[in-house]
Amino acid sequence: MLQPRERFYSMLWGLVLGLILLAKMEGVSQNARPNIIFIYTDDQADWTLGVSGNTQSHTPHLDQLAREGAYFTNAFVTTPVCSPARASLMTSQYASEYGILDFIPQPGHVLYNEKEEIGLDPESITFPELLAEAGYVNGLVGKWHLGDWTESKDQKYHPKNHGYHYFMGLTGGGTSPSNPKLEKEGKVVPFEGLTTDILTEHAMAFIRDNASGPFLLSLHYRAPHSVWLPVAEEDWTPYQNIAIRLPNPSYPDLDTERVSRMMKEYLASTSGVDRNVGRLLQLLDELALSENTIIIFTSDHGYNMGHNGITHKGNGIWVTKTEHPATESLAKNSRPNLYDNSLKVPVIVKWPGVVEAGTVIETLTSSLDWYPTLAEMAGAKIPEGKIICGKSLVPLLKGEAHTRQRQDFYAEYSMINYSTAYMRAYRTPEWKLIKDFHDPERDELYNIARDPGENMNMIYDAREEIKQVILELNQQIMEQMKTIQDPLSEKLNH
Repeated sequence: MLQPRERFYSMLWGLVLGLILLAKMEGVSQNARPNIIFIYTDDQADWTLGVSGNTQSHTPHLDQLAREGAYFTNAFVTTPVCSPARASLMTSQYASEYGILDFIPQPGHVLYNEKEEIGLDPESITFPELLAEAGYVNGLVGKWHLGDWTESKDQKYHPKNHGYHYFMGLTGGGTSPSNPKLEKEGKVVPFEGLTTDILTEHAMAFIRDNASGPFLLSLHYRAPHSVWLPVAEEDWTPYQNIAIRLPNPSYPDLDTERVSRMMKEYLASTSGVDRNVGRLLQLLDELALSENTIIIFTSDHGYNMGHNGITHKGNGIWVTKTEHPATESLAKNSRPNLYDNSLKVPVIVKWPGVVEAGTVIETLTSSLDWYPTLAEMAGAKIPEGKIICGKSLVPLLKGEAHTRQRQDFYAEYSMINYSTAYMRAYRTPEWKLIKDFHDPERDELYNIARDPGENMNMIYDAREEIKQVILELNQQIMEQMKTIQDPLSEKLNH
């Protein structure tokens, strides 16, 4: 039988062992939290992947990623232009709420105005800030495009002031596809090589440096934004000798020769992204990180390549043989739009142990959903009072599709660069109304269920049932604008 002193030391030793075990368990719990790699391309349409059904696209690594995880077939963004789309991604709010209406011109751009400061409000709470609070080390490699910090020397728009601990990449909205000038360690310096490859190499370095985790890597590629060439020879080879199938070859007056050439270059740029994603996946295997790393692949918005006679995104450009002259509010060949092809993006999520391989999610989702999704994945807490317009995708990824009711979608784009258009859209599974508050003659109505290509504008259809559809969708637009306190609402009321 133990004496009192022995019992005391035995209890003390038991307590010490318990604390050590608890500390180890907490350490395991910390390390068990998944790493997250969020791959975000620029101008990549949902139809660019082989898994989408495009047999001419060479995207073997992304197709494999989709087979190993979940592939979304109905994913949309809020605004089909760069900066507003990125503002919504970072905040789960509409970009109009932050006064970011169109792409932000960078120093050197013809539209740049150093006196007009536009950027993501430093007081906004981004999802990287949430993950930083939860113990993640966050790195951004690539494109930010939410405000300039190089001319004013004011760092308030710098990514490191929005939740990222590390940044290497573009200081503005664009750079060349090769031999770019990029910021590294706070200095803008020239690099040699293909931009997509260079960004990948620095992303891989970040992964190696933070392999103990948990980390968030936001890898924001510049590709496949134009210009597309040069690309690596292996990325060009799959397209060099093929006859490109155009999506809308019978569109009146379409410049098919020009579209075919651009399509090859665009898809080759996409293949460059795919090849580099393969490099990342190989590194994760080498570092034994694959099973504890969530990989998300998506794009800032969609793209048109001859669809409806245009190329580009929301600030579309006519690609017909005959030029479209400038008007009072439109630049020459300008075609502002909220077509599905501008708004729809590829989405792939691989989450080992959680998402069943080969999952296909047809439910409509929004880029607003990434903020609460990433917070839930990381176990991060969303501050009380933070406005969240999206809804976590985690239940969908876990196969709980019945928890998702939304099938309608609202989009916005106030085009103020080059042309002027104040567009708002409301989309149901059957109908889509697009209103241009600057020029109502440009309003559009499409029967999405029967006309998914949005080829027949029914806005002037005189049937009573069509008028009723317009009335109801118009009411939805006005209610949504009121809900998010769209600045355009105030402008319309004056």
